[in-house]
Amino acid sequence: MEMRLADIAARIGGVPQGDAEQVIRGAAPFETAGPGDLTLAGGAGYLKAIGTSGAGAFIVPEHFSLPGRNLIQARWPMVAFARALALFHPPRRPAPGIHASAQVGRDFIAGAEVSIGPLAVIGDGVRLGDRVILHPHVVLDEGVVLGDDVEIFPHVTILHDCRIGNRVVIQPGTVIGSDGFGYAHDGERYTKIRHLGCVVIEDDVEIGAGNTIDRATFGCTRIGQGVKTDNLVHIAHNVSVGDNTVIVAQVGIAGSTKVGRHVTLAGQAGLSGHITIGDNAVVGPQAGVAQSVAPGAIVSGTPEMPHRLWLRVQRCLPRLPDLRRKVQALEERLATLEGLPPGNPPGTRS
Repeated sequence: MEMRLADIAARIGGVPQGDAEQVIRGAAPFETAGPGDLTLAGGAGYLKAIGTSGAGAFIVPEHFSLPGRNLIQARWPMVAFARALALFHPPRRPAPGIHASAQVGRDFIAGAEVSIGPLAVIGDGVRLGDRVILHPHVVLDEGVVLGDDVEIFPHVTILHDCRIGNRVVIQPGTVIGSDGFGYAHDGERYTKIRHLGCVVIEDDVEIGAGNTIDRATFGCTRIGQGVKTDNLVHIAHNVSVGDNTVIVAQVGIAGSTKVGRHVTLAGQAGLSGHITIGDNAVVGPQAGVAQSVAPGAIVSGTPEMPHRLWLRVQRCLPRLPDLRRKVQALEERLATLEGLPPGNPPGTRS
């Protein structure tokens, strides 16, 4: 593909600077980009090194300029570069149609240009919107509803009555709508609690590989618009995740927790059940969160604490053995001054 710099800028929401007629043939990393490539120079270090780069053009912050270089100024350089990558490397779409080996149940309704791959299994009463792609070995249980432009990768299972919005992507191996972990205990045995709800995933969500999102006991487990989850994330029954939240790998969220909008849950964070994480909060990596977190708060550690306090605690930890020895020495000196026998700390006299 070849495109003029001006045309690329128009399509990615940027402003061209320099030779707007420059022909660009691809996008490449900063270190390896050549004369026909567009690359990203979003940070200070890359901006300083533009003069040494062999790239044909650069995406830069909107107020940056450099005479003699071809630029696209953008308010959000990384977003603009992502759009440029999509221009030069559009996603591959399989041909519309239903493969002969796919199994399709009764009362199935599909929109236009649907593609269903080999050995997919579709239950009774499933509804698919337009331009849905089901890759091989996808299982849609009875009553599942998918919106338009949904892409489901191999070995994904979506169980009965779950609802998926528009432009949702679900990566391989994810299970949506399995029973939540709910049992009643009589002192000796556990009795399973039926989970009668469903999972609702709203528009523009991307679910990573190997996620498990449990159905609600009643009502729905809900994933809000624009949510992005990394691989190996677990979301338990009756959880609600607010719009445009990011959940990084190996996060676990226990039942009935409410996660707000624009929240970041860093890798391996664990959230207890029945708590609330406020809008715009950040939970640090490997944090163990046992109580609600206020909107906008940044917490880390186990148990969770304000991030700045956690940083101070981390600096103290390597010094604890030395501090212990110093405290023991001070106790012995004080015991000597008070006339106590060796080994008796102060305050032990009757």
